[in-house]
Amino acid sequence: MIVKERTKPEELEILLALKPRLELEEKVASNLYTLEKGYEGEVQFDKWFTNHRVESLIINDLLLEVNGTLFQIDSFVITQDRLHLFEVKNLEGDYYLDGEKFKTAAGAETKNPLHQLNRAEALLKQLLKNLGFYIPLEPHLVFINPEFTLLQAPVKSPIVLPTQLNRFMKNMNRVSSKLTSKHTKLAEALLSLHIKKSPFSRVPEYDFDGLRKGVICEGCGGFYELHSKSKFICIQCGQLKNIDSSMVQTVKEFQILFPEIKVTTQSVFEWTGGILSKKTIRRILKVNLSYIGEFNRRYYE
Repeated sequence: MIVKERTKPEELEILLALKPRLELEEKVASNLYTLEKGYEGEVQFDKWFTNHRVESLIINDLLLEVNGTLFQIDSFVITQDRLHLFEVKNLEGDYYLDGEKFKTAAGAETKNPLHQLNRAEALLKQLLKNLGFYIPLEPHLVFINPEFTLLQAPVKSPIVLPTQLNRFMKNMNRVSSKLTSKHTKLAEALLSLHIKKSPFSRVPEYDFDGLRKGVICEGCGGFYELHSKSKFICIQCGQLKNIDSSMVQTVKEFQILFPEIKVTTQSVFEWTGGILSKKTIRRILKVNLSYIGEFNRRYYE
């Protein structure tokens, strides 16, 4: 049973909303690519893990602190007599281990994901000890992308390669598991310690006036223009989209980028570059959002 669903990281949501409206610096664009790739891999992992048939508690996206040190967990699975710590990587291409170094086939050294897993394992063990739980912990480094290869992979290691995923799941499903209140208490304890606001966020400075205004095409990131009373058309790829659904998505992006600004007919009119009349915007907001206040003081949530 999933007790904490995976959600798209706030930093990723903000950067995705900024991308078509602001010229991102190279390092910011690189960070966005890394976040997108990582999240895609985690979603792929979740899809694969739906094959897990054993009674368990699954907690995704944990940010924890022990002794003043923060650490992240992609997925944590509680079974009867084992705890499973999963670090998920969405790398593709050929890599190899050179001692403690993790390199591409071309010889370029990159961050060793085993070090990240080992760090999380050590800190999690300390936290579990502090909480008074002594269930054995098994770490797993899962390379989820089918286009990934680890040349000269060690025989004994926590690494799970793409070609080993099916066998790994079969082995997990062979183990019987019956959960008790002890396991539930552990899950509740970890959830209570989860840090919701990540201090690792690297979002560039931006303001309302400095961003491009309009309604963004979800397909290509271009801008829509009015095609008919009910449709937008993308000036870049030609995609047609329902006005109401596009406006709802645009308002969501506005709320992500400017949570401190109230959603009003006027603010949405300005945000969308005046593409629709205020009367139409007011109708869409009233139908799709809850409103507070009356007349000139009305805003939407």
